[in-house]
Amino acid sequence: MLKKWLSYLSPIPVKKIPSNVNQRLEVSWQKGQLVLDTKNTNYSYGQLEQVFKRGLKFIGYQKIRAMQRVLNLGLGAGSTVHLLRSEINFTGSITSVELDQAVIYVARKYFALDRYQVNHHIVQMDAFEYVLSCQEQYDLVVIDIFQDTHMPSFLFEDYFVQHVEQLVAVNGFIIFNTIVLTPDDEARNQKFKALFDTNRFSVRLMPTTLEHNSIITIKRLI
Repeated sequence: MLKKWLSYLSPIPVKKIPSNVNQRLEVSWQKGQLVLDTKNTNYSYGQLEQVFKRGLKFIGYQKIRAMQRVLNLGLGAGSTVHLLRSEINFTGSITSVELDQAVIYVARKYFALDRYQVNHHIVQMDAFEYVLSCQEQYDLVVIDIFQDTHMPSFLFEDYFVQHVEQLVAVNGFIIFNTIVLTPDDEARNQKFKALFDTNRFSVRLMPTTLEHNSIITIKRLI
């Protein structure tokens, strides 16, 4: 495909899609890969996929393959689902929660998300509402929720954290992708880390190769 090869020289736009949540979504070829961006940041696939790959490698691919259930808060174009299925060969159940209907449309139309429809359930609703109402437990909870470069404040509130803790099985993990643009964002992440009881959870802040991303991994111990 000519566009794919030309994208190594310069990004090749494919489609711009309006969104009520993210204002505008942009599908383009970049360095030989189809990616999804919002106005100001990479949203799915591309460099962000490498961020999550590092977090998943920290947990261990073999350990993830042995898991039964994954909760994916923030579907994006489906890059996390792609990593779990194609890179790690995870065959268990995945539940993806996505508020933005336009994102789900893009994931299906441009990123072939439906190839992973076996054992993959998509819930279109607010992640906060889902977490508060969910009675299930998961071996892995992935949190990747943005509105362009903005992270909703509820993600860092004690009330939300308490409910997320209940969703994670013993010896299970949370992977939380955060954007760090200012010293205040660094302080916000440190306060988030302090919300977890160190007797029950092990928390690690992992800088990434991307300048403005930091992955937080949390393991439930007991």
